[in-house]
Amino acid sequence: MLESVLLVCRFAAAPDLLPRARRALELLTAADGCVGGELGRAVDEPDRWVLVVRFVSVDAYRRALSPFPVREHVVPLLSEALADEPATFETLVAAEGGTAADRPSLLAES
Repeated sequence: MLESVLLVCRFAAAPDLLPRARRALELLTAADGCVGGELGRAVDEPDRWVLVVRFVSVDAYRRALSPFPVREHVVPLLSEALADEPATFETLVAAEGGTAADRPSLLAES
């Protein structure tokens, strides 16, 4: 079964955000099970930023947060994210080449 987890954190502009987010992307994308990540800026609100990192599974996401350099550099950055929305999402539909495919939920059925 192919799982997929997205880490999505939104930030308000800060003078040191770009270098800190770049370092966070370097550390997280070096982890086993990390598929990739991006830092983007809102086009209509340039003081708003988003950090998105993709992992193959919940376990890969959790393991990526464990090494000391990640706890030292990434976790403090993530703690500064705007906290009015959730930050970790499961992928339920993925598309490539014009074809969309459903993915099973990682959540336990109730």
